[in-house]
Amino acid sequence: SFFIKCFDGKSPYIFSVNIIKFMIINRILNKNALLILALLFHSFVYANDNMRKVGILYSEDLRLHDTGPAHPENYSRIELVIEELHADNRFQDHLIWPSLEPANNRQIEMVHSENYINLVENEIFNLKNGEFRQLSTGDTILSKGSLKAAKLAVGAGIRAADEIMSGKISAAVAIIRPPGHHVSKDRGMGFGIYNSVAITARYLQQRYGVKRILIADFDVHHGNGTQDIFYTDNSVFYFSVHQHPLYPGTGRPSETGLGIGEGYTLNVDLPAGAGDIDLTKAFKEKLIPAMKQFKPDFIVVSAGFDGHKGDLLGSLAYTHRGYKNVSAILNAMASQYSSDRIIYMLEGGYHPQYISNSLKEIIAELIQP
Repeated sequence: SFFIKCFDGKSPYIFSVNIIKFMIINRILNKNALLILALLFHSFVYANDNMRKVGILYSEDLRLHDTGPAHPENYSRIELVIEELHADNRFQDHLIWPSLEPANNRQIEMVHSENYINLVENEIFNLKNGEFRQLSTGDTILSKGSLKAAKLAVGAGIRAADEIMSGKISAAVAIIRPPGHHVSKDRGMGFGIYNSVAITARYLQQRYGVKRILIADFDVHHGNGTQDIFYTDNSVFYFSVHQHPLYPGTGRPSETGLGIGEGYTLNVDLPAGAGDIDLTKAFKEKLIPAMKQFKPDFIVVSAGFDGHKGDLLGSLAYTHRGYKNVSAILNAMASQYSSDRIIYMLEGGYHPQYISNSLKEIIAELIQP
């Protein structure tokens, strides 16, 4: 009975400490009780050491990217999910929060041209505090703090890759902004400055020699930038399921790659109103068969939640249950092919509660033994 009384439902360590306190108070610290306690403590420590650890990559400095009043891509998009993750007892023993460092230009140059990097830096440098300007290459708002935030978003993917490859965590979720899947080698657009997912993939290849990477994208918009970057590449498989017609107008099923990259791009476009069944069907009937051939060594996910029913910028009807189903498919794929190595990186999604609900479902799937 005292085990039930001591257990608080939060941590095996607190559980063990409570047992010791109970034994001392009730004067039952005899040899047999201590032996039982030692065995219990050992089993709990062993279980905790083998518990699935998920890295959450985030920094408060992501708020430095100020898009101005009423812009849909603002800091409040990610603020709520951070608060709710800290408050949710289901995740406390599973989540690790590595610190972030901004990516350097050498790392960014793995994907983006030097001319484009210089253009971004010059346009931001010339801004005054409190001033906003549209990036000259596309529909992205810049402020004085945008460069640091964009480099932190890239740094999140790099840190996640390092943590997973070193065995410190089994998977990662990067809760970042600005999004990046519309950004190509030399053009920022679609609220993006740098393509964090693409840079993460290239970093995994160049730093760790990862040979085959799957990038799965379920944002409501097609990731034209990511597709362009890897369109002639057979080492990165790009899969996107998205609404059509919709910005930016690319991502038709006929777009399958070029040269040696032919067959390594797979697009599924869905009509307005498509829901969880359609989303799950695309993964089951299109991606799973393709991965039986490709067999990825690592999976990176462009996790956009603007396909959620009621989002500001899309007309699909996904729910948090649809994202849960998709994450179960992707996690099973990671278990089968890539030693569980998977990173989810936030793209779009413009309703804070929908983002939070959906990401919590994905994290709940990730911590399953």
